[in-house]
Amino acid sequence: MSMQFVKLAEQAAQDGKIDAAEMLSLRQMSWGDGAIHRGEAEAIFALNNTLQLRDNAWVDFFVEAIGEFVLNGTEPRGLCDDAEARWLIDQIDHDGKLESMAELELLVRVIERAQNVPDILKHYTLKHIEDAVLTGTGPTRDGGDLAACHISTAECALMRRVIFASGGHGPAAVSRYDAELLFRLKDATLGRDNALDWQPLFVDGVANYLKGFSLKNAQLSHERVKELEAFVADNRANVGRFFGQMARELPNTANHIGKVFGKKAPRESFTDLEAAGNQVTDHEAKWLDAMIEADGELDALERALLDRIAAED
Repeated sequence: MSMQFVKLAEQAAQDGKIDAAEMLSLRQMSWGDGAIHRGEAEAIFALNNTLQLRDNAWVDFFVEAIGEFVLNGTEPRGLCDDAEARWLIDQIDHDGKLESMAELELLVRVIERAQNVPDILKHYTLKHIEDAVLTGTGPTRDGGDLAACHISTAECALMRRVIFASGGHGPAAVSRYDAELLFRLKDATLGRDNALDWQPLFVDGVANYLKGFSLKNAQLSHERVKELEAFVADNRANVGRFFGQMARELPNTANHIGKVFGKKAPRESFTDLEAAGNQVTDHEAKWLDAMIEADGELDALERALLDRIAAED
């Protein structure tokens, strides 16, 4: 990180704002070597904490720069591991709270762009959205109505992006944690002036948890990704030569290959998986009954959910 970058960041921090020329300079210096480094990322965070005005240009830069560091600062690229997630949370929680829409947008964008993220980051993000709904305060209410216990259009959009993000439990796969969050928010905001997008989000989310499916290997661990990348990069790996040598050395090669590798178990097709996921299991049915009966009544959103499930059977 250059001294020029530090001085520019310090000057903008003193002013409490950053103009177009300063923004351009920050962009040029940040990506001078094609990457964002930790010192630069922390300086950008520090600058964000001091700005009195965070316009769209700043939010775009902030989200892009910090997202680049988190997702592509270390190998394998495109993943956010536990250490990176905790670093990001620590930067945001420096004063014990998430203050700006820029920080919330950063969290959502990382979860959207990543191949996978730790549960701690996804749950942290959803918890802040839930708190904003229940208290009427928080970054999702910037410039909007501060009344507690109702769900805004902005909050619906953010929740949908996080819950169905590729970096979650699986691409577009809703978890039990997500479904129970939707139920908690539904119970807390019944009869309120919620956004029109809220009911479709609740129904889509819970129905996806009950009737969707995800592949067991949809989310690869960092260790597995590194293994695969190392294999691809290893020019010595020559599968064709391996099998050629095996054929020369072993008589009745086909039989020996079968003995060495074993017969491959038949793999379930996507159609089979989808059909299995479409069936609400006894365990899921008991869970749903418990969630619906928790407040002693069948409300309009729950009725819409049951109608969706029945229509898809």
